[in-house]
Amino acid sequence: MDQPLESLTQALLDAAARAGADAADAIAVDGTSLSIEVRGGALETAERSEGVDVGLRVMLGQRQACVSASDLSPATFAEMAERAVAMAREAPEDPGVAQATPEQFAKDVDASALQLFDPADEPDPAALEQAAREAEAAALSVKDISRVDTVGAGYGRRRMHIATSAGFAGGYARSESSLYAVAITGEGTGMERDYYGDSRVFRSDLDSPENVGLTAAERTIARRGARKPPTGAFPVLYDERISSSLIAHLLNAINGNAIVRGGSWLRGAMGESVLPDGLSVVEEPLRPRTAAARPFDAEGLPTASRDIVRDGVLKRWVLDIATARKLGLESTANAARGTSAPPSPSVTNLSLTQGSASRDELLAQMGTGLLVTSMIGATINPMTGDYSRGAFGFWVENGEITYPVNECTIAGNLREMLRSLVPANDARTHLSRVVPSLLVEGLTLAGQ
Repeated sequence: MDQPLESLTQALLDAAARAGADAADAIAVDGTSLSIEVRGGALETAERSEGVDVGLRVMLGQRQACVSASDLSPATFAEMAERAVAMAREAPEDPGVAQATPEQFAKDVDASALQLFDPADEPDPAALEQAAREAEAAALSVKDISRVDTVGAGYGRRRMHIATSAGFAGGYARSESSLYAVAITGEGTGMERDYYGDSRVFRSDLDSPENVGLTAAERTIARRGARKPPTGAFPVLYDERISSSLIAHLLNAINGNAIVRGGSWLRGAMGESVLPDGLSVVEEPLRPRTAAARPFDAEGLPTASRDIVRDGVLKRWVLDIATARKLGLESTANAARGTSAPPSPSVTNLSLTQGSASRDELLAQMGTGLLVTSMIGATINPMTGDYSRGAFGFWVENGEITYPVNECTIAGNLREMLRSLVPANDARTHLSRVVPSLLVEGLTLAGQ
């Protein structure tokens, strides 16, 4: 693109002022993505997209409106501003509408310290295709793999800049490289599949194509002969690959939007125990080389490491300026936004306290129960925390895996489930959400 993102956001702010806005903020995003898929040794799809998108939010008193566009002409910017101001005049008043003030702004920002962007050249599409071919070949080299459903390699980079009429301006760049494979064994009703993939900020950190393919194949082979488990009440061990979903339910319940609406099973739980003693959830927006790191939030507030849960006790909600104002609190610098909507609360990197036992040791502790490795669907009652999900994994007896499991449902109550967590020590620390395998007692399984 020819224009710096900084000049685009400033041009949008100028247009908003001319259109009569009391205040405004603007975002500009310059993104490029490249994805390759192979199947049967041949190129299946090759896609590339690139472009610049801009968004403008205008405020008239306690009213606001947002507009977005991908046309960067001055005429378009003027039309965006006029349309947004006209929309804001018709919008209902919102007591949460506000901007960060200069004394709140992030200052002396050094986004480079977070290592969010890989400075290496964009990979050639042929290199991505070769990596996907190698992963597919590795998966097919495993006995009894009937075919590889999909193998994909991708790369993306994005630059973002935000500016507010109150005086904040800042931006940074991100990159991501990925590789994944989905393998299949068996045919017809006896078909089973599983997957493995890796995604990193720096391409040099990415798992090898051979290991991606072999791991997907080995996981798939382990699923041969899957059947339903018994029905009853049993302990469940959530494998590290899906255990963060439990913490995600906690985060959804303490999101400022849910608390403001009163639609959360954790409403009124501030200062109460929501996890076992000794377990903490820490947000780490400044952890380097991770996908969700950011030096400031979407409203220009500085980010910092903060406890969400400390020693089992809930310490704070996840708030942006709007939800904080409605609750009579201060923002926790968790605002995120795209080009077409106002900021809303969102969590960055986080980690859950790891335990001292390995996953195998937790299996032995569990005795008889279910090891879950993948899940589908979700029915969560936002008011009560009642929980039901489809699950796949392995049946465990006397602490040993005995057979693979499919077509079962796990049910329980999230508040009770989270209070019974026992963590393993196997979390991968390069992930945005560092959560180990988690043992949960007393869930109801619907199987045979």
